Amino acid sequence: MMEPGAPVCNTCGEAVGLKPNGELFVACHDCNFPMCRSCVEYEAKEGRKVCLRCSSPYDEHLLDDDADQKPPGSSQPTMAAHLSDPQPKDVGIHARHVSTVSTIDSEMNDESGNPIWKNRVESWKDKKNNKKKKVAKNNKTEQAPAEIPHEQQMEDKHRPGDALMQQPLSEIVPMSRNKLTPYRAVIIMRLVILGLFFHYRIMNPVDSAFGLWLTSVICEIWFAFSWVLDQFPKWSPINRVTYLDTLSARFERPGEPCELAPVDFFVSTVDPLKEPPLITANTVLSILALDYPVEKVSCYVSDDGAAMLSFESLAETSEFARKWVPFCKKYEIEPRAPEFYFSQKIDYLKDKVQPSFVKERRAMKRDYEEYKIRVNAMVARAQKTPEEGWTMQDGTPWPGNNTRDHPGMVQVFLGNTGARDMDGNELPRLIYVSREKRPGYQHHKKAGAENALVRVSAVLTNAPYILNLDCDHYVNNSKAVREAMCFLMDPQVGRDVCYVQFPQRFDGIDKSDRYANRNIVFFDVNMKGLDGIQGPVYVGTGCVFNRQALYGYGPPSMPTLTKSSSSSSCSWCGCCSCCCPSKKKAELDASELYKDAKREELNAAIFNLHEIDNYDEYERSMLMSQRSFEKTFGLSSVFIESTLMENGGVPESVNSSTLIKEAIHVISCSYEEKTEWGKEIGWIYGSVTEDILTGFKMHCRGWRSIYCMPPRPAFKGSAPINLSDRLHQVLRWALGSVEIFLSRHCPLWYGFGGGRLRWLQRLAYINTIVYPFTSLPLIAYCLIPAICLLTGKFIIPTLSNLASVLFLGLFMSIILTAVLELRWSGVSIEDLWRNEQFWVIGGVSAHLFAVFQGFLKMLAGIDTNFTVTTKAAEDAEFGELYMVKWTTVLIPPTTLLIVNIVGVVAGFSDALNKGYEAWGPLFGKVFFAFWVILHLYPFLKGLMGRQNRTPTIVVLWSVLLASVFSLVWVKINPFVNKVDSMEIAGTCISIDC
Repeated sequence: MMEPGAPVCNTCGEAVGLKPNGELFVACHDCNFPMCRSCVEYEAKEGRKVCLRCSSPYDEHLLDDDADQKPPGSSQPTMAAHLSDPQPKDVGIHARHVSTVSTIDSEMNDESGNPIWKNRVESWKDKKNNKKKKVAKNNKTEQAPAEIPHEQQMEDKHRPGDALMQQPLSEIVPMSRNKLTPYRAVIIMRLVILGLFFHYRIMNPVDSAFGLWLTSVICEIWFAFSWVLDQFPKWSPINRVTYLDTLSARFERPGEPCELAPVDFFVSTVDPLKEPPLITANTVLSILALDYPVEKVSCYVSDDGAAMLSFESLAETSEFARKWVPFCKKYEIEPRAPEFYFSQKIDYLKDKVQPSFVKERRAMKRDYEEYKIRVNAMVARAQKTPEEGWTMQDGTPWPGNNTRDHPGMVQVFLGNTGARDMDGNELPRLIYVSREKRPGYQHHKKAGAENALVRVSAVLTNAPYILNLDCDHYVNNSKAVREAMCFLMDPQVGRDVCYVQFPQRFDGIDKSDRYANRNIVFFDVNMKGLDGIQGPVYVGTGCVFNRQALYGYGPPSMPTLTKSSSSSSCSWCGCCSCCCPSKKKAELDASELYKDAKREELNAAIFNLHEIDNYDEYERSMLMSQRSFEKTFGLSSVFIESTLMENGGVPESVNSSTLIKEAIHVISCSYEEKTEWGKEIGWIYGSVTEDILTGFKMHCRGWRSIYCMPPRPAFKGSAPINLSDRLHQVLRWALGSVEIFLSRHCPLWYGFGGGRLRWLQRLAYINTIVYPFTSLPLIAYCLIPAICLLTGKFIIPTLSNLASVLFLGLFMSIILTAVLELRWSGVSIEDLWRNEQFWVIGGVSAHLFAVFQGFLKMLAGIDTNFTVTTKAAEDAEFGELYMVKWTTVLIPPTTLLIVNIVGVVAGFSDALNKGYEAWGPLFGKVFFAFWVILHLYPFLKGLMGRQNRTPTIVVLWSVLLASVFSLVWVKINPFVNKVDSMEIAGTCISIDC
């Protein structure tokens, strides 16, 4: 029996025990960290002779004194003897650290016969201790003046290694107070004015048009609510700077192995006829030519359509990479995607002093043109599929001839033995992956393909970081990965970072950006604001992930949810103790709170490696059991091992052929059944916008993200620039938001346990799912001006002096908010205006259809697709901009335009008939009608095309709807008070008709 109050060993859970002289055994006299003699002996045998808590060195005679007092010839076994003894019965009390898994011997043991789980746990402990040693080293550096002589301190200051370790890899550059303080003041002022404005609007109804007035007030309240959701997450915007030279000096020291972290790149493609193989190839080539150590780069291309065209084009790309990669690195060209490099209209001789550059560039361009001819020839042959299906060069049928029923395929193009460039240097790995498809299985589209890549990469390379790109987003800045590593590899910053998000930048967009394709306001304003809270949302591409975060693990700072920390930090702002009251969970014991949160969010199957010591013996053995892992990650011991390797890597003793077989296994269509994939692990299923959902789940677990905006854009892609395609893209995004709103992951109620998601961050996520519903009040508000002009009524009574001041103050606060936002963000006024215009265009078209389609899909199970069919395009610069395509989404905004134009004509006609006194009220109504027309003007311009070739069906439907609506409105006139019939009869009699 253990004596009450006796110290317990923090490692094994047994009593610390006494020395032979009867005194309590103390391993560390600095912090009195409780450890028993057996655990200290084991740590010493493994070469770890420092305290696990404070990292102070153990006394050299700590164990010697005890050994000297043992009786001669004593054979008392030590912990080291237990672990070295092959007999399981002699392992002793510390055996609870090793999982007792009943499985096949070949899966249970490695080639040396050692238990796999034991090796993994010991490896994890080594990594944990190494981290503590690094922290101790930093602490000793801080305490150096008190321990080291002054002369030695002066010498140490000049050591370059120590100085580099102290220099930050990145810094936060807060916004200037001169810019931020007025901005916040205007936001508060606008909030106060809104309150006074709504008090006036509600207390002064318009009795003659009560229905119109009530509708307008409801719409205005919703607009104010949407503004709050959008505005307040931008309360604390920040900028960041990175120091690439410090990163290189710290992790790439001359004469030493490179210590930069490996990165696995994911490139996804589906249909090579819609996503040209040449575009995908440029993305792959830009990755292979990165300014990053080649042994640290692995590129995985996911072909979810199992197309032989994608496979063959990738084979051609791997051959061309042998020439392209050394050329890029020799002359440090940018960008390193050949199609975009050779199309630049710049002086390529600038800053190129090598005399051979011109000759080699011309030769490389000639090689690239030949490469394009070969790829385009493949595309031309693929336009018509042979009746017997495609056949590979060796005569065997292509396994993916049936795109819905084919086995999994993995092909390593580069990275194996002999993969060298033209100069004899090693090339990065290039791996083709096509997951298995079988009828009757739910494959979850892009999210399922990304999760398959996570498992394949974990088996083959297992880099600790993952960077995913769309097939049409190439690397524009060869140092982009280094930019991300400045955050992820910084021990002070990267511990709790789940991903680093880069802004999206686009090529091929017209200068005026008619349909706000660049999304400048979102990427340069909203995302900067989120970076000052808990981090930007994940936008689907150009993002570097921490692999451990994708596995569902919590951040290392998870245990901060203690009583003291919960009461001293605010979940709204994360900085003060007086902002909000502490929650009931804050009163619980820290370990119990942690367990409850894990059961709620991770179903007790995923655990945080850093806090494994918080569990008791039963829970620890449960978490380390293979059955628990298999229920979570699936039936693959190789993959499960990789999840425990926090710093990544693959065991050197593993046979490559065995890994390929395992990689085929983990991409089978039945692998995810009865696991947590898509629920708590990897990309989350349940929405076409899986990116928003995946980032939201990570933030709910307590992770934070970082927004990185290097001076040279990291990645560039292509965007649909014609009106129909743009609206179709926005429709898909809005539909995903509606799906999340109707799911269990809705930010309105999900993730409140533990308080890890800050309130401003939650407001931002709520805004991302409710914005499509703004289409309903927006449609009504855009119809109200036309109704007022057709009926002669208005939604606002005669303004008093106070009301005039309120209206003037509201308009001024709106303008001031926009001006000050432009001031700190650097966005141009044209970009802001284009964003406002497309907010209305998308709101009255794509967002409206998304709301109805989302409810039909989620509630009735009806999946409605709004297809877009192409009409003729012109072969000219930005010819696609003037392409007009038929889609149902075009009808509502066209109808609104016609109705408002008809209303303006009717209003002016009525004013001319009534005389001078009717012109005053007319201007107020016409102002709102012109507000609608100006916002829809880009839509009207795009609808007319270059030569006014609007689809006839769009015009006919819109004119028909507008005419019917106008006639019915004038006949029924529902929102206007009826004139008494007796009064009408009396009027007729007096006229004597």
